[in-house]
Amino acid sequence: MDGMKKKEWFKAISDLGCIVCLNEYGEKSDPDIHHILKNGRKIDDLHTIPLCPTHHRLGVNNDQAVSRHPWRREFEQRYGTEMELLANTKSLIA
Repeated sequence: MDGMKKKEWFKAISDLGCIVCLNEYGEKSDPDIHHILKNGRKIDDLHTIPLCPTHHRLGVNNDQAVSRHPWRREFEQRYGTEMELLANTKSLIA
């Protein structure tokens, strides 16, 4: 994992699929690349996790799914923090 470049990382997480779908349902779904924020700003391109549109940006908050945008608190309560999901993603790719 150390020394991995942005292009390699983006390919690896795209190939992995949505980390939430994988953890929750054991299924691969095509992901968006979600940048983890610190103090409202991107940390860098390697602090990213793969999230399908539903878990990323569609604004869903129901029994089936919660979107990270705009429901961060509910998303993290249900699926784990973004940093936990990043660590999980890294371990699966390593």
